Amino acid sequence: MEQRRIRIAAVGEQLLAGVGDPRALGWLGRTLARTNPDPATLESFVLASPNEGTEELAGRWLQEAGRRFDDGFENRLIIGLSGRDLELGLSTARSRLNLANILDGAAQLSVKVFVVGPPPGLDAQRNAQLAELSTAFGDVTTRRKHVFVDTFTPLLNHEQWRTDLASNGGAPGQAGYGLLAWLVLHRGWYPWLDLPEPF
Repeated sequence: MEQRRIRIAAVGEQLLAGVGDPRALGWLGRTLARTNPDPATLESFVLASPNEGTEELAGRWLQEAGRRFDDGFENRLIIGLSGRDLELGLSTARSRLNLANILDGAAQLSVKVFVVGPPPGLDAQRNAQLAELSTAFGDVTTRRKHVFVDTFTPLLNHEQWRTDLASNGGAPGQAGYGLLAWLVLHRGWYPWLDLPEPF
């Protein structure tokens, strides 16, 4: 039997690239480091863009991710979402549409998508807005039968997460990225890759 070959293109904002992580791994690097793809092989390409909203992401994902896809592989797409649309003044409806367009484009290419929602910050007022945005992202994703990982709800009042943000100027450090990776690994990562879960 021919060996399965999986290729992942990951698009999103700076948390995807592990900005602020002393180990320079971020949540995706930690997730991949703990993933045993046997009997498949796994290749990953991180295509992060700082402070990116869904409008910009929808405009660039196909050109950048498409260059990494190959007919000889099972092509997969990871989307690491942020709350940047709040600062850019986009309506929730517009954010939903931008994500829907990406997911529909991926479906046309038969690419399975793994969407990681935006994590909470320390600003209670912004978190209230972010809760609505995260819920909208989750709804759009699950309606289209893709995997959505809600990072907002489990981390909102998580003491270690909040402590890590407070000691790193509002961004996650080693502990925060570890928490994000744990959520990803335990919220559909292995089924999305069609790999047996090790736990």
